[in-house]
Amino acid sequence: MRKYVKYVMMGVIAVALSAIIFKPHTPSNTPNAIRNFEEIVNSGILRAITEYNSISYHAQGDTIGGLHYELLQAFAQSQGLQAEITPEMSVENRIKGIKEGTYDILANNVLISSDRKDSLLFTHPILLSRQILVQRKGEGVNDSTYINSLLELANRTIHVVKGSPSISRIQNLSNEIGDTIYIHEIEKYGQEQLLAMVANGDIEYAVCDENIAQALASNFPQLDLQTAISFTQFYSWGVNIENTILLDTLNAWLRTYKETPAFKQLMKKYSTN
Repeated sequence: MRKYVKYVMMGVIAVALSAIIFKPHTPSNTPNAIRNFEEIVNSGILRAITEYNSISYHAQGDTIGGLHYELLQAFAQSQGLQAEITPEMSVENRIKGIKEGTYDILANNVLISSDRKDSLLFTHPILLSRQILVQRKGEGVNDSTYINSLLELANRTIHVVKGSPSISRIQNLSNEIGDTIYIHEIEKYGQEQLLAMVANGDIEYAVCDENIAQALASNFPQLDLQTAISFTQFYSWGVNIENTILLDTLNAWLRTYKETPAFKQLMKKYSTN
């Protein structure tokens, strides 16, 4: 129960705490113009938005860590910029912030998908991951809640973060098995909180990014994380569809940086394999 409370409360207070301590960019109520790369450089500030979780961005005492946080800092430093990074739990708010020009870069595990290509430009892939079913481990052969096969998801309810790319995959899976899979979108919490809710028995099933789930596996030994609902997919960062020069600059940096010992050490540091 203590671990459950820890991760659910994290979704409520962690973003607020990091905002107080590190003072990320606060969006105004007026629309923002999309800043091109020259304007970003002239301002000296790179505005990024990410998700608060164990992989992307998280508090470690009085410091901040996370794969995407450290990558953003490395990119900003290479361009002579200061990174202002805002954590946001809502998928829809993160994308909205990029579309409206409040932020320059969407820097978390952004799935490269066709349904987002009308609003985002994707960088070269940064990570590989899968979407997995999160459920509690079975309690014997007669445990009717345990899913042994994806076919058994028929007429079950799966919880996902509102706006998650896993929604389209679950819908396709429903067509593949020829039966209904019900989807319940959760607006209030992120993926880590869904893991905690499954572990505590508040919900039966969730779908989460495998890297995020595996990062917390040792905290929730009662969870089964073995069932993939998608193939391995590419994850990248996103920028506004008008910001082609920023995209080219990011891609050029990524091509070089991914060959460095620093990048390999960073990937090892946050590896869940």
